[in-house]
Amino acid sequence: MATTTAAAFTGFVEKLKPTEAQWATIHDRRTSNHNKLVQAFPASETLTFDYSSLIGSADRGTIIRPVDDVDAVAVFDPAGYEQYRYDSKKFIYRVRDALFAGASIAGTRGQAVRIFYASGPKADITPGFPRKGGGFLIPKGDGTWQATDPDFHDSYIADKHAALGYHLKPMARLIKAWNREHSEWLSSFHIECILAATFSSLGANYREASWKFFDWAPSNLHVTDPAGHSGDLAAKLTTTQIQAIKTALASARDRARKALDAEVNGDHQEAIRLWRIIFGSDFPAYG
Repeated sequence: MATTTAAAFTGFVEKLKPTEAQWATIHDRRTSNHNKLVQAFPASETLTFDYSSLIGSADRGTIIRPVDDVDAVAVFDPAGYEQYRYDSKKFIYRVRDALFAGASIAGTRGQAVRIFYASGPKADITPGFPRKGGGFLIPKGDGTWQATDPDFHDSYIADKHAALGYHLKPMARLIKAWNREHSEWLSSFHIECILAATFSSLGANYREASWKFFDWAPSNLHVTDPAGHSGDLAAKLTTTQIQAIKTALASARDRARKALDAEVNGDHQEAIRLWRIIFGSDFPAYG
């Protein structure tokens, strides 16, 4: 509950951050699966596991509650690459089968092994090999390989976060909440890159910044992978999906403008009502 729009935003930004218990679960998922990989791929195997680490929004510090999944990369000794050079599916299936043979709690998602639990977030483990020049080669889903560099992505977002006065990550969590509420067409990293392209400066007034994002983002949907591997991050979206995203952004822009005007006029109840439509029922109510 909040009696001012500013207080509602402050509370919501904090509410979106995972709790200490949720962070503990995130790290437990990573540690548990790391240990399984160590046991499944010892040095005596033709395929040897080297290390694992968190990647994605959990590693970049932009993950939001509720936590749906935990992403990690599992890095294997490069000597094992030759036996899978022409069949990345065989590689990911071996990782899946060695870890979860006969189990119904795991499957593959093209690039990752997905692990389900009785409760809490899923784990997506992306196996790969170190790549010359940085990053990794990971399964593409069609039997070929794809280059990716999550470490570069982390550095890129961290640098943009600092350049924008350390306001990019809170804004990313807000926009991810909007995306989750209205479409989920946009991936987590795509949202962060759109924000990085949209703003040259960013302050702590996240109400105004949200309106600007909804107004300006349609011009920045086609951002490219800053690591130079995946090209246009919007390439996988269809024309229909792009139009749906633009329609959702326009709707949010118009409501945000009305909410800002209501706040200026002292009508915080109406402003908060409008922001709750944008961000969902987890946004604090008025009162």
